[in-house]
Amino acid sequence: MSATTSGGATLAALLGALDAQSSQPLYLQLQQALRRAIEQRVLGPETALPPERVLAEELGVSRITVRKAIDGLAAEGLLEKRQGAGNFVCTRIDKNFAKLTSFSEDMRARGRSPSSVWLKKSEGTVSPEEALKLALSPGTTVYRFERLRLADGHPMAIERCTLAAWTVPSLTAVDHSLYDALDQAGHRPVRALQRLHALLLTDEQARLLEAKPRDAGLLVERLGYLADGRAVELSQSIYRGDTYDFVAELNAG
Repeated sequence: MSATTSGGATLAALLGALDAQSSQPLYLQLQQALRRAIEQRVLGPETALPPERVLAEELGVSRITVRKAIDGLAAEGLLEKRQGAGNFVCTRIDKNFAKLTSFSEDMRARGRSPSSVWLKKSEGTVSPEEALKLALSPGTTVYRFERLRLADGHPMAIERCTLAAWTVPSLTAVDHSLYDALDQAGHRPVRALQRLHALLLTDEQARLLEAKPRDAGLLVERLGYLADGRAVELSQSIYRGDTYDFVAELNAG
């Protein structure tokens, strides 16, 4: 059986022929072609790949070659191997806990389309907790932002962020990407401390995330710093527990 995409073409035809004369191993060529198809949304989330045998026959390679390519993408978090069901484009997002990136950057790196629904933008005086964490004096003006973060139109996280007013020109300077606004103002964080907590979603959080009340969630608190040591960003993001995996590379010594 030949597997086809929604456009009617076989996946093998969309991936293109592999070059047996190339110095690059065939499994790496296939891995790159599949990765490109995922990033360009030729293969969307939850798309089932053809059986390894079918894909091998259509590409004219061994099943071992196909399996090595798929295993590599599964290790990257782009594909999910389901026992008895096959291989699927992953819907979960692997967030590198050791890398300082924005939500939009994470989504684009996975071939997903990021967007936001603004819940609130406000200007006010720093709270005692914010003052302590951001090292601000009492009475300092801050901007607060709350929005629902989406990937391909599906809710992924509720994000609340506080910035000292001096970090961006105005409250309206933050539009699609908070980090883009900070970058343009010359105040993008270069390092951050992050804390991860497990929680159960409240009724309101579950409604926004299209989950069920008391479903598992993840709370990530981030405190971002400039190169000179000043704290500029205090954020709390609540993620659906079934959509995000947080990973970090650990080294001995």
